[in-house]
Amino acid sequence: MSRGGPQARGQKPQGVWEGGLSHEGGFLAVRIGWFSTGRDAAARDLLREAHRGMSDGFIQAEVAFVFCSRERGESPQSDRFLDLAKGLGLEVVTLSARRFEPALRRRDLEAWRERYHSRVADLISPYRAELIVLAGYMLIVSPGMCRTHTMINLHPALPGGPKGTWQDVIWRLIEEEAERTGAMIHIVTEELDRGPVVTYCSFPIRGPSFDPLWEAKGGRSVKELKAQEGEKFPLFQLIRAEEVKREIPLIVITLKALAEGRVRVEGRRVLDARGVELPRGLDLSGEVEEYLRRRR
Repeated sequence: MSRGGPQARGQKPQGVWEGGLSHEGGFLAVRIGWFSTGRDAAARDLLREAHRGMSDGFIQAEVAFVFCSRERGESPQSDRFLDLAKGLGLEVVTLSARRFEPALRRRDLEAWRERYHSRVADLISPYRAELIVLAGYMLIVSPGMCRTHTMINLHPALPGGPKGTWQDVIWRLIEEEAERTGAMIHIVTEELDRGPVVTYCSFPIRGPSFDPLWEAKGGRSVKELKAQEGEKFPLFQLIRAEEVKREIPLIVITLKALAEGRVRVEGRRVLDARGVELPRGLDLSGEVEEYLRRRR
């Protein structure tokens, strides 16, 4: 993907991005835009860890700006997020989704999404980001912005796995008595949670820690489990805990792989370093597990 910031709306996303390699063979820092609603501690942890990886040279990238869909005073959590971004010395852009044309939002949500994200695109255009990372961004991005910006997002399931919220994913895994799960980073497109996969990691949800919890399920259906125990069901909680602890490593290592050109985004195609298409994305499971081992 070439440098030079977002193109005019209505044009295709910028062309071939080969990881930011300079002609001299050294790395150029990839300029990343960071989108978040800043609603919880996890949003702060994601930004803090990614910034640390860039600052210490693990990731050859820099955060060009942080965009938050809340403004100061809307929530103590998002205020903490904004404080963190400022404390890290990052450029911060805000536009309150709650306050932006509320009458239109009630009347026509799709039209509101287009107008809101059109305004967002105007606000971020001076920062010339090559890639946008959605990290705890709680809005559905408009189709128009999907077409004019290269964006990636984390989804807490394997490629081809369940869609929906992380709660939806876990209940579906339990219902299907799945053997493995994981998380993926995908290109953001008009089809929710179904853009081309960039990277993923997987892990087993069977074995000594999991098997007794599967046995505790017995013959109960998901409907019964939701009514009787809900999200306090130990198997539900363990699956969630194991997935969450891999989210930050997957994002950090994905950014590293993109910056180094080990995985490339060409429009809506995902390629390896040799230019071979990766229909399921790049498997980073081993690197994610190693990242976790180093931080124990």
